[in-house]
Amino acid sequence: MPTGPKGQKRPADVIGNAVRVMRIATGDEADDVQEDGKDPAAKALGAKGGRKRAENMTPERRAEIARQAAAKRWAKE
Repeated sequence: MPTGPKGQKRPADVIGNAVRVMRIATGDEADDVQEDGKDPAAKALGAKGGRKRAENMTPERRAEIARQAAAKRWAKE
């Protein structure tokens, strides 16, 4: 049985998944979402980190980082 992003079990077929969504929507079944144990405030700050870092960089520095990343991706190992 496939699992969702939080590790919850989900039906493998489309119809089974639709039935599960309908049961959750009508209240027949509880939607079990597991807490990942991370602080919500820390998660919110972490989501802003990359964008804030990019805003503080010069365009030349961003281009340099992008070139290095592309070189790593396309390097033969």
